Amino acid sequence: MRILLVDDEQELVSTICERLRLRGIEAEWATSSKDALKQTAIKDFDVAVLDIKMPRIGGFELKKSLQACCPHMKFIFMTGYGSEQDFKTIIEEFGQDNYLFKPVDIEELITKIALVCA
Repeated sequence: MRILLVDDEQELVSTICERLRLRGIEAEWATSSKDALKQTAIKDFDVAVLDIKMPRIGGFELKKSLQACCPHMKFIFMTGYGSEQDFKTIIEEFGQDNYLFKPVDIEELITKIALVCA
């Protein structure tokens, strides 16, 4: 299983990526939607973990682009903004029920990855 983490906070995604690798999960990271699209052009990923609010292209827009080129890819969203109820409303609108709030708990992320890949 290969995971792509996308967030404009480099320290966050690099740390999460390293923690996943320590648990035997192949993971890579990008700090922009543009970089994420470049990576998916050269590698296959099973799951993308996307930050909702990023400069230029946010997680929801990135999901649409990734689905077009990688229809098999699964998605998990993460955010540090808004209330949980507001976030659930947004997620329901996009048909996505896998989400995390920052700071991300690594065990919860691994559980969500397993759920979307089941």
